[in-house]
Amino acid sequence: MELPPPLRHAVDRALSGVTVADLAAAAAALSQRYREERSDGQPHVANATDALAYVAVRMPATYAAIRASLAAVAAARPDFAPKTTLDVGSGPGTAVWAAADCWPGLAEAFLVEARPVFRDCGAALAAEAPLPQLTWHLADFGVEAIDGAPRDLVTLAYVLNELATEEPVVAQLWRLTADTLVIVEPGTPAGFQRVLAARRQLIAAGAHVLAPCPHGMDCPLLPPDWCHFAQRVARSRIHRQAKTAAVPWEDEKFSYVAVSRYPPQIGGTRVIARPRKAGGHVTVKLCRPDATAGHQLFARRDGVAFKRARRSDWGSVL
Repeated sequence: MELPPPLRHAVDRALSGVTVADLAAAAAALSQRYREERSDGQPHVANATDALAYVAVRMPATYAAIRASLAAVAAARPDFAPKTTLDVGSGPGTAVWAAADCWPGLAEAFLVEARPVFRDCGAALAAEAPLPQLTWHLADFGVEAIDGAPRDLVTLAYVLNELATEEPVVAQLWRLTADTLVIVEPGTPAGFQRVLAARRQLIAAGAHVLAPCPHGMDCPLLPPDWCHFAQRVARSRIHRQAKTAAVPWEDEKFSYVAVSRYPPQIGGTRVIARPRKAGGHVTVKLCRPDATAGHQLFARRDGVAFKRARRSDWGSVL
């Protein structure tokens, strides 16, 4: 996956004039904090250089994870065409860019961000972009209530780990959801446990699970197993320079849950690991509508089922 051209151009414009050395130093510190999933109360992004480093090395990956999650929502609810969105913990506005790419009819976006440096960076990226009408609200959403009418689409991406208490925020976001709420976290065991806790809370509140789960029952996966997905992201030249990386791509692993006030229109069995394909057979790890999960072998003699399994990928629906 690549950033859409308007966002790619906006990122290039924002990074012009920044030295690679400064960007690389800030990117290294930033990546270390994200890998460790620190929750020590210190912001991952503290100044303008940090924000630009985030835009260079983290925004493409978070965009890809959010965009893939929204694509799963669109597949489960083909009739869903949000006009308004609320994004909490917006950073530089990554989720709004992904939502606008998924649903071009999106008209209004309300972005809540606690750090002025991120708000300023996001506003600059959006200055010349074909985005919905943006309203930025500076607030510490972990302790402050968010006012306003419910929005069609609500997103919370890569934020739960930064919260002292998750349940009140998830409850508040569900109250502000007119239709669909999407929560995305890093694809680590800890990230999945945060998603799983939010999923349980939202189901108890009456939400219908759209994705990735094909059911609303207890998750069948037990530790040390966990549910996560991967999206391959193209690295730009400045991205490779900032990370001192030679490979022109990276795989962003993420966990997510999408819930709605309305049930999915299209369901199926979710592929929850990369299929293992060899000769005349393919082994696929599946999460099924009956709340069971496990590997299934498809052989050439299985005909259409085998062909579908051969075409499947991590995260797709059979």
